[in-house]
Amino acid sequence: MNTSFQNQKPGLFTTIAMMTLVSGIINLFWGFIASATALGTLVGIVCLPITILPTILGIFEIIYAAKLLSAQPEPVQPSQTLAILEIFTFLIGNLFSMVVGILALIFYNDVSVRDYFARLNGTAAVTPTRAAPVTPEPVPAPMEEPEPLPTPEEPMPSEPEEEPAKPKRIRKLAGD
Repeated sequence: MNTSFQNQKPGLFTTIAMMTLVSGIINLFWGFIASATALGTLVGIVCLPITILPTILGIFEIIYAAKLLSAQPEPVQPSQTLAILEIFTFLIGNLFSMVVGILALIFYNDVSVRDYFARLNGTAAVTPTRAAPVTPEPVPAPMEEPEPLPTPEEPMPSEPEEEPAKPKRIRKLAGD
C-alpha cells in the first residue's frame, strides 16, 4: 500500500464517494418502489417513465462512486452533473439525495479535493493566488461645460440682427 502524502485521498474526497454511493443505493430503491406503486394505477402507468428516472440516476451514482473508491484510482472529473441531478430529486420527494447533491457541490470546491482531482487527471493543480493590490486610478478633473448653444429663436451672435431689405420689384402691367 502506497502511503505517500501525494497519493492519499483527502477526507472530503472519500466523503463525496461514500455519500454518492449511499445516494445511488437509495435512488435505486426509491425508483423501484415508485415504479411498483405506479404500476398499481392506470395514471401511474402513464407516469412510469418519471418513476424510472431515480433508478437510472442511482445506477450512474453507483458507477461514479465505484470509480472514486477504487484501490487503483482512474482519471475521473468531479461530476457536478450528478450533484445537480441529485438536488433535483427533491421533486420526487427524496430529500436525502438533495442534501448529498448540495454537499457534493460544496466539497468539489474545496482546495484539497480540487488538487486531488488535478493530480488524478494529470493536470496542473489550480491554486488560488492572492490578487495584487489594486492601485486606484487618478480621477480625471471634471471638464468645464461648454456654453449652451443659442436656441433657434435667439439670433446667432455671428449673424446680423436685421436682415437687409430686398429691393422691391415693380411689376409692369400690360396696359402701362
